[in-house]
Amino acid sequence: MKKLIAITLLLSLASLQAQDLEKSLLWKISRKGIEKPSYIFGTIHATCDTILSPKVITALKNTDQLYLEMDIDNPNMQSEMLSDMMMKNGMSMVKLASKEDFEIVDIFLKEQLGYSLQQLTTIKPFFISAMFYPKILDCKSQSIEAELMKVSQQQNKDIFGLETVKEQMALFDVIPYQEQMNELIKSVKNKLVIDKKEFIEGLKMYGKEDLNGLLKVIDKSENTMMSKYNDELLINRNNKWIPKIENEIERKSTFFGVGAAHLAGKNGVIMLLRKNGYTVEAVFNN
Repeated sequence: MKKLIAITLLLSLASLQAQDLEKSLLWKISRKGIEKPSYIFGTIHATCDTILSPKVITALKNTDQLYLEMDIDNPNMQSEMLSDMMMKNGMSMVKLASKEDFEIVDIFLKEQLGYSLQQLTTIKPFFISAMFYPKILDCKSQSIEAELMKVSQQQNKDIFGLETVKEQMALFDVIPYQEQMNELIKSVKNKLVIDKKEFIEGLKMYGKEDLNGLLKVIDKSENTMMSKYNDELLINRNNKWIPKIENEIERKSTFFGVGAAHLAGKNGVIMLLRKNGYTVEAVFNN
């Protein structure tokens, strides 16, 4: 019996260790019978530096198409996003906050960005929080996805999305508006101090290409949306993407660029692909 328990503990430990990933944001995907490998790269949606490393440039050059979370090359994307940013069923932030809290957010928004909350009161609160990202970064916010798209366009490659704008925007209907509003009020009341601290920690892990470290930052976040709705934001989407990713891998050599948090953990894209028989290997700079 003791031996059985010891073996079980060792197997459990081995399983946990297997979930730890080497420090790399770029991973090569291959399998017997596939002529050319594909690559998956962990992005970050807002940053101060979008310079792509040599290994990423090489992988882009050696693949035939680009897949991002969404097709940001879609000319209709902006109009589609605007319509889906609005709360449903006549809900507004006036109804989600006390008069005092609404005024606090309104004043902060005017001071920081020059907008009145009264003008934006029907928008899903998460998107007001996202408007503060440049203030959190202390720089002009830039997008890794935009840089990947720019390089791919220069290489005359097709660009696609793993999900539609509507699918991604619908996430913020699943997460209750009240909880989004509560997080917005909390951020404003502490003047973005906690948000900035966590974002900087995440950027440090990203700069080190440490996917495990990045996942830990997210797991311990004081933002309850991240911890409470991890399934909706990450896991469910990962599982939904896998058949699409596999289909493209089998069909054509593809470069995938998705948020780095989607790659790590036992339910991350890397482990899910390995579970399905693919070899997924870290790629390092020479």
